[in-house]
Amino acid sequence: MKFTKGLKDGLPVALGYLPVAFAYAIQAADKGFPFWFPILVSGTNFTGTGQFAGTNLIVAGASLGLLFATMLVINIRYCLMSVSLSQKTGDFPLWQRAVVAFGVTDENYAVAIRQPQKLTFPYLLGLMGCSFAGWLGGTALGAGLSEVLAAVLSGETGQTYYAMIMSAFGISLYAMFVAIIVPPARGDRRLLLLIVLSVGASCLFYFIPALHSLPAGVDIIVCSLACTALIAWLFPHAPDGQSGEDGPSGARPARTSPAAAEEAETEAPGAEAFQGEAPTEAGERPALREPAPHEAETTEGKKAEAGIHETEVRAAGTAGPAEAPRGEGGAR
Repeated sequence: MKFTKGLKDGLPVALGYLPVAFAYAIQAADKGFPFWFPILVSGTNFTGTGQFAGTNLIVAGASLGLLFATMLVINIRYCLMSVSLSQKTGDFPLWQRAVVAFGVTDENYAVAIRQPQKLTFPYLLGLMGCSFAGWLGGTALGAGLSEVLAAVLSGETGQTYYAMIMSAFGISLYAMFVAIIVPPARGDRRLLLLIVLSVGASCLFYFIPALHSLPAGVDIIVCSLACTALIAWLFPHAPDGQSGEDGPSGARPARTSPAAAEEAETEAPGAEAFQGEAPTEAGERPALREPAPHEAETTEGKKAEAGIHETEVRAAGTAGPAEAPRGEGGAR
C-alpha cells in the first residue's frame, strides 16, 4: 500500500477535522489563551476530546495529577486501537511504531482497519499525516481568525450566531463518522449489529444518570469492550479465516492437518488409479471405480490380441533358424 493511497484515504478525515480544530482554537482564544497556545497543544497531542477537556482543566486550575489522570482515562482507548492495528502491520522499527502511535485516532483507526491488505508504514504515514495536517491547519486557522470573529460577532445577537456556528462545526465530525461506517455495514450484518449495539450502549451512558456521571472517556472504553466481546462471542472467527457463521447451521468444515495430508499421500501411492474419486470418511480410502461395459470389452480384446501375438512369437522361436539353400556340389 502506497503513500499516495494513504493521502487519498486521509483527505476526508482531514476535511472533517478542520471545523472541529477551528472550534477548539476559537474556544481556547475565548478563555484568554494566547495565539500560539492552541497551535502548540494541537501539534503535540492530536486528540480532540483530550484537548478540549485538558484546556478546560487548565482554566479551572486543576493540578497536574488530575490533568494526567483525566488524559489517561480519555485516551486509554487508543491503546486498544493500537493493539488492533498491530495485527495488520508488519515488523516496524521502533521509530516507525512511535510515529504510527502518535497518529492513532478514532477516525484514522476506522479507515485503516477496513483495509483488506497488510498495512504498510508509507500508507499509514500518508493517512495520518494528511489528517494531522487538517487538524493542525484548522487549529491555526481558528487561532488566526479568533480576534476577527470576536469583533464581527460581538453583542448578544453575534454570540447567538457564534454558538450556532460552533454547533454546526461539531456536527461535521459525526457526519464524517457516519460516512465511514455506513457503507461497509451494508454488506456485513455483523458490523451492522455492532454499530446498533454501540449506539444503544452509548445511549445508556448518556440517559442513565449514574452512568452519565462517569469520567469522560470511560463510556467509550466500556462500550467498545462490551460490544466487540459480544460480537466476537456471537460470530466466532474460524482459524482458517472463515467466520463462524459459515454454513446453514453454523457448522465449520473439518480441517485436515498438513502432516495428516502428507501421511495419507505417502500411504496411497496408487492414488492416480482412483480417477478423481471424491474422498470418503476420514481414514478410509475411496474404492476403485468399476469399469463400464464398453471399457471391459475393450480391455478383454486387448488381452486376447496380446495373447495371440505372444503365441506366434514363441512358435517362431522353437522352429529354429531356416536352412540356407545348397549350391552346386552340395556345398552350403
